[in-house]
Amino acid sequence: MDYFRNRITFFFWGKKDGKDFEHEKPENWKWGIFYFAKNDYRFIVPKRNNAMGYTLNFAHRTTYIVLILIIAIGILSRILNK
Repeated sequence: MDYFRNRITFFFWGKKDGKDFEHEKPENWKWGIFYFAKNDYRFIVPKRNNAMGYTLNFAHRTTYIVLILIIAIGILSRILNK
């Protein structure tokens, strides 16, 4: 069970130690707020200021799937509550 937990943690948040060189490159931040790094395998990454939480890697196709699901759930809940 620990193996799967470690793999999931690694996929979402990467290494716990060491530098994150893709995250630090200014060219990976579009307009300073959108993270777009094709070389970064994670789709959830910390924001530039770690105290502000996390953001999505818009170069990762999973990001768009998650966004579509969130929008679809919102629309469905709105339709079903009428």
